[in-house]
Amino acid sequence: MQTIRVETPSAKYDVVAGSGLIETLAVRIERVAGRLPRRVFVLTSAPIWALWGHCMQQSFRDAPVVLFLEPGEKYKTLASVEKLLRQMARAGGDRGSLLIAFGGGIVGDVGGFLAAIYMRGIPYIQAPTTFLAQVDSSVGGKTGVNLPEGKNLVGSFHHPLAVFADIGVLGTLPDRELRAGLMESVKAGIIRDRTLVRFMEEHGNEVLGRDAKALEKVIAASIRMKAGVVNKDEREHGLRMILNLGHTVGHALEQVTRYKAMLHGEAVGWGMIAALYLARKRGTISSHQFERLERLIHLYGPLPALNLKVKKVAAATGGDKKNVGGVRRFVLPVGIGDAGVVEDVTPAELEAAVGYMLARAGEMGSRQRN
Repeated sequence: MQTIRVETPSAKYDVVAGSGLIETLAVRIERVAGRLPRRVFVLTSAPIWALWGHCMQQSFRDAPVVLFLEPGEKYKTLASVEKLLRQMARAGGDRGSLLIAFGGGIVGDVGGFLAAIYMRGIPYIQAPTTFLAQVDSSVGGKTGVNLPEGKNLVGSFHHPLAVFADIGVLGTLPDRELRAGLMESVKAGIIRDRTLVRFMEEHGNEVLGRDAKALEKVIAASIRMKAGVVNKDEREHGLRMILNLGHTVGHALEQVTRYKAMLHGEAVGWGMIAALYLARKRGTISSHQFERLERLIHLYGPLPALNLKVKKVAAATGGDKKNVGGVRRFVLPVGIGDAGVVEDVTPAELEAAVGYMLARAGEMGSRQRN
């Protein structure tokens, strides 16, 4: 069991990573909140609830009200939010209610947004059930939903009372989901923790084999990195933008494929390869570092094959929410364990990076077919 403290100007809370957290969740919430509210809501998805709902419910004396969100990015919308808000109102939710986001990153983002806007804000708990959500999206207070024009364009900052990342639930996570989530840990190492990069290079078999100690080390290191960045830049005015390595092109890939062709972590993996190419061309990383980091990304793949047009993907990056005043912002690694944000990436540079990425994705597709 490891506890990482998040301390920002507006919130202080613990992220607890370990096993056996779900079956003791109610007791842990009581310790954090002082008491269990009269009305507790759980936002989850039907597959997660079928696997772990009974285990969670056993920790509560009075059964919480369960709200269901359909799985998939296409349900991460304002329409879904309105439907859920009305369900909360009909169930008697008030300002003293508590919401638990029990699921992957989509459930966490939508659940946090619900808590942020219902009755102008109620407390909530993050109980992430996917690797990606445990190491990334559950920490830092970002909440929101998508628009057809881009990802996460509607949302707010609303920190949870606590995050309980139960490593035990990862035992039922499909291999593809685990590998996609590990892309966020690869990202964490590239931008802030060269020791994590080395560990993931040397212990790939243990991590992918779900060795508990190896997973706990990667999860704790990833959370610790993100907490350290969020503590210094809560509202993404500067340093926190480095957490978006791979996301500019990654979000564009998700958008142009209508969120149907790949998981978020897979899109980030390809986005990181585009960013690495650009960093090598600009000289912020060496050719050796480029090859080493690209090899690490593929170690935790395979990434899905892509058959897309360069200009279409490049154009879709214009809707990224990091862009301000028409200036396209791009996160690039600086060596291994550091990163920076640049605002002068030219259209030609961007298209070259996307072109390299798509060429590599084409090679991947050929190998998979053969």
